[in-house]
Amino acid sequence: MGVMLALASAVCYGLADVAGGLLSRRWSFGRVALVGQLGGLAVMLAVAPFVPAPAVSSTALGWGALSGVGTGVGMVLLYRGMAHGAMSVVVPVSAVGGTALPVLAGVLLLGEQPSRLAWVGVAAAVPALWLVSRTGGRAGPNAVAGAMDGLGASVGIAVQYFPLALAAAGAGWWPLVAGRVTATLTVLPVALRSASAGSPPQHRFRVLAGAAGSGVLAAAALTCYQLATRQQLVVVAVVLSSLYPVIPVLLGVTVLRERLTRWQRAGLLAAAAAVVLLTVS
Repeated sequence: MGVMLALASAVCYGLADVAGGLLSRRWSFGRVALVGQLGGLAVMLAVAPFVPAPAVSSTALGWGALSGVGTGVGMVLLYRGMAHGAMSVVVPVSAVGGTALPVLAGVLLLGEQPSRLAWVGVAAAVPALWLVSRTGGRAGPNAVAGAMDGLGASVGIAVQYFPLALAAAGAGWWPLVAGRVTATLTVLPVALRSASAGSPPQHRFRVLAGAAGSGVLAAAALTCYQLATRQQLVVVAVVLSSLYPVIPVLLGVTVLRERLTRWQRAGLLAAAAAVVLLTVS
């Protein structure tokens, strides 16, 4: 069950990224991100009271809040890196780093010991994320800036994942609520500084609803991930949840009829192998 929850997290995050990316072409990314976080917060506030939470502690809420800071920082740096025109650099760097850092933390800080088969799966997943995320285009003159943003985003993603796994199960979904609050506060200054990027008035409601929906998907992704960590090693849950870059690629092939590069095909095969290995380990 933990494996399925982690994969569900990856699917939700992949869909949220696609929706957020498309909407950011019609409106400023800062405001899309802010509305998304508010949408996720609203849903979490509506659902959390109905989830059993016998032992809500300040420690659990603190871990959730720290996770939300990571969400906000990771999102801002990822979008800024892509705005530099260095998508082929920032996306794979952030994906690989955001996976590798929580894996190392799980092993070094939590003392987790994945099986040999699981380690092979982890070893397959890291290059898979790099290959699938590569667009094949040239990074351009801003490659260095994009790489730095990618590294920063990877730290944010790692901070998003690892602390949330430390929140006690007795706190229910309130750590997720705390995370949505701090993520919103982290994104807010960027949203206030960014100018509205021309969403036509007759489509404004659609854009707002879509942005809120992407935030709900992202919140669902973190919920599935947190539940997965309670049934599976953090190392395994992080790797499977981090396979979300596969989803935009698959949607591009099936919906937009895009052609895969040979590197992306290799990445998809490696990702499939990683899922199988981590599932049977």
